Amino acid sequence: MKSEERKAAVAAYKLRKAVPGIYVVACATTGQQWAGSAPDLATIWNRLSFTLRQGANTHRSLQAAWREHGADSFTFEIVERVDIEKLVSGLDRVLKDRLGHWSETLQAEPI
Repeated sequence: MKSEERKAAVAAYKLRKAVPGIYVVACATTGQQWAGSAPDLATIWNRLSFTLRQGANTHRSLQAAWREHGADSFTFEIVERVDIEKLVSGLDRVLKDRLGHWSETLQAEPI
């Protein structure tokens, strides 16, 4: 990548708007699901899968399932995006409420 292209890519990344929301990680082998919230859905899977590959994820049941069944058994899905412009209360509160809803609805362990 040329220097100019790199600068343009960095500038575009800085201008993008983060989209917060709720996601689910599922193990196809066991049927287990884990639900989480993130202030930026575009980056959460990269961060989460990195910690799982390194064996450093803090959620023990998720890390144990990853270790036992391997990366190919897992899927990542965004289940809800939060529109920041329509928020009445704080983002943290909304994400916490929506995570509770999706964890209960999907019978997923919150992470």
